Amino acid sequence: MKIATWNVNSLKVRLPQVLDWLAANQPDVLCLQETKLQDENFPIAAIAAAGYQTIHTGQKTYNGVALLSKQPGTEVITAIPGFDDPQKRILSAIYGDMRVVCIYVPNGESIESEKYQYKLKWLAALNGWLRDMLSRHQKLVLLGDFNIAPEDCDVHDPKLWEGQVLFSLPERDAFREVLNLGLLDSFRLFDQPEKSYTWWDYRMMAFRRNMGLRIDHILLSDALAKLCTTCVIDKATRKLDRPSDHAPVMVELRTESSELETDL
Repeated sequence: MKIATWNVNSLKVRLPQVLDWLAANQPDVLCLQETKLQDENFPIAAIAAAGYQTIHTGQKTYNGVALLSKQPGTEVITAIPGFDDPQKRILSAIYGDMRVVCIYVPNGESIESEKYQYKLKWLAALNGWLRDMLSRHQKLVLLGDFNIAPEDCDVHDPKLWEGQVLFSLPERDAFREVLNLGLLDSFRLFDQPEKSYTWWDYRMMAFRRNMGLRIDHILLSDALAKLCTTCVIDKATRKLDRPSDHAPVMVELRTESSELETDL
């Protein structure tokens, strides 16, 4: 089973790239962030023609998340329960026996801004809700644009980014608190190339110079981490014409039946 995440930074602009990527990679579930589309404008027909069903929640110009899947999702959740927030940043559904949670964490703008405090409050609310979700779902995947680079190796220049939004200590602590709930960073389950990133600024030829950050993550509950066989970043999409500033990340999970066959 393949599960992927991609901040497309406007689905209207990037739809042809998304359709091509679906055809080439055939994920079972693709989570999108920053769709930037109101629900009535979501390209349901084009995605259905590619063989995918959609669950989506969006707003004009900003934010927006979506789940594209080969099989229908159930028990849909479109907000963090008990957290009053008009921004469309979370979408969750069950596929088979797995709870998928797609998130677009607030950027935070700068550590001096009110948006930064909103980001920390949002992460705290997410943490509380996830604790409940993990108590009810043994198989849970949390994925999306976290807008947090967790470790020094996830930043092209840690000294330059030290204390800056996306890499500040409170944000990194919040990320660790999510992991401490019982989730594992799928990318770090495997040996990975050095200087592996998922986001590069459009400015300063950042992609060409590989001045990036790894801020898009797929976190797995222990039950799913045991089934994970690979986690990769698809940098090729960043080389396309008019690309998103983010690259997709994808994991592959073996089925439990194949795990049993391996054990035998």
